[in-house]
Amino acid sequence: MDRRDFLRVVLRSLPLAAGLWPRRAESGEPQNAEPAVQFVFAQLQYQGGEWDPHPLAATPLMEELMQRTSVDAGLARRVITVTDRDLFSYPFLYMAGKYEFDPFSAGEIDRLRRFLSYGGFLLADNALGQTGYGFDKSLRRELKRVLPENDLGRMPSSHAALRSYYLIRRIGGTRLVQPYLEGIQLQSFMPVIYCHNNLGGAWERDQLGNWVNPCTPGGDEQRKDAFHLGINLILYAMTENYKEDLIHVPFIRKRLTRP
Repeated sequence: MDRRDFLRVVLRSLPLAAGLWPRRAESGEPQNAEPAVQFVFAQLQYQGGEWDPHPLAATPLMEELMQRTSVDAGLARRVITVTDRDLFSYPFLYMAGKYEFDPFSAGEIDRLRRFLSYGGFLLADNALGQTGYGFDKSLRRELKRVLPENDLGRMPSSHAALRSYYLIRRIGGTRLVQPYLEGIQLQSFMPVIYCHNNLGGAWERDQLGNWVNPCTPGGDEQRKDAFHLGINLILYAMTENYKEDLIHVPFIRKRLTRP
């Protein structure tokens, strides 16, 4: 099964989402059934550390996704574990943290490897922002176990994920730890993308609609960059590398030359 087949199967069979193609009501379906949505934000829960540093981050991002694109998203996130039987129903998986976490079991390693190898996507978000310590240390250890022949490397600024919707020139977040993303490449797709700038903290609003965390030193522009990146990565996970085709390249180059 290649990535296109994986997306075709997954996005048409989500329990809470019908992929990129809204599901038509069947004759026997109750009229009051909830309409299917196109995208569900799935967040990975793991043992140890702090898997949920920004519990209110998903909804503002989903609101922005629907406002800025034609994607119909569920506002509520779906919390999932590696062993959850529905893992393969979600093409996008978000993993955040601050501190070291427990190693995955051999079975969890195998399952996560299959998820990423079959076309699933993982966005890792370092909420602490320190390298070589805490979440960063554990994540690198576990990714090396999951994909031992593939290393995290600096993502090029020309990568499709940085232009799948917005043309990303700056990596936002609550702080500017690294001006670039890291990722793991498997053939033509990058199934793991890693950000050190605490994207979730920049997305998070409280129940009254106020921002929970400041974004320093760039303020509102830095927060906007974080939202733009989140939208891009969701669309990249759902559509792969379509912006690398020859039709889009001249248009993108023209846009990139603008101030």
